[in-house]
Amino acid sequence: MNDPVHDPATESFVAHRDLLFTVAYEMIGSAADAEDVLQETWLRWVKVAPDQIRDPSAYLVRITTRQALNRLRTVKRRKENYVGPWLPEPLLTSPDVAEDAELSENLSLALLYVLETLSPTERAVFVLHEVFDFGYEDIAAAIGKTPAAARQIAYRARRHVDARRPRTPASPQQARAALDSFRSALETGDVQALLDVLAPDVVFVSDGGGLKLAALKPVEGADKVLRYMAGSLGKAGGNFTSDTTTVNGNPALVLRLDGVIDGVLALRVEDGRVTGLYYVRNPDKLTRVESETPLASR
Repeated sequence: MNDPVHDPATESFVAHRDLLFTVAYEMIGSAADAEDVLQETWLRWVKVAPDQIRDPSAYLVRITTRQALNRLRTVKRRKENYVGPWLPEPLLTSPDVAEDAELSENLSLALLYVLETLSPTERAVFVLHEVFDFGYEDIAAAIGKTPAAARQIAYRARRHVDARRPRTPASPQQARAALDSFRSALETGDVQALLDVLAPDVVFVSDGGGLKLAALKPVEGADKVLRYMAGSLGKAGGNFTSDTTTVNGNPALVLRLDGVIDGVLALRVEDGRVTGLYYVRNPDKLTRVESETPLASR
């Protein structure tokens, strides 16, 4: 019997675990579901004969993609019955994720929210090609399509996403500056300062999952967003405080009510102003904002 500590299959899986988790999370937007996908991937991986594997990384990603697609279709039905907008689960991430500009952009709550509008297969292809730079041959093997079909799906998904994400993503410095300005104005109650940092067409999306108060649909326009936020804070009562953090590789705020985490607020910034606010209040989605989750793009 192989020593599990030195078993090649185990060593290979462990070596690629962060990549596999990131692929699954990027496809589903849920850490718990991504962990379940990894468990299913492991169970299938250990049954594969070593002589069938030329590239362990590609093979493992292929298994993970298939399991994530199965889970994504199940989750999609669950999301259809969700109370209010569904936002991805925020993850506290390490500085190295934030330093990888491409990875941090692709992991942002803003982009993951856009990916929710894709079909499961479109999302899988987009993630594998645009985020992880897999070729169409490997993608085709993962989704059970021809390379030509995978290429066409990628083109369609990319057009859809490009039409909905910022054309010029903010630099980390610009995002941090906008976050600091927003936080300062929020804490002081300076309405004019808030209007100065919010774009006129800003969109506020909140996710309470039926467990916490949240808007049942996105709130659009700076004036309406401010009114909604002021009303929500008034109803909550207590003492609100905020701390800056790094969620999904991007600057964000952890908001606390009387010292207890109330939610995580992520921003989308364009041209120095906030165009999107994403507030996750569902307590079931706030379990990974106090300890780092390792992520990887390769």
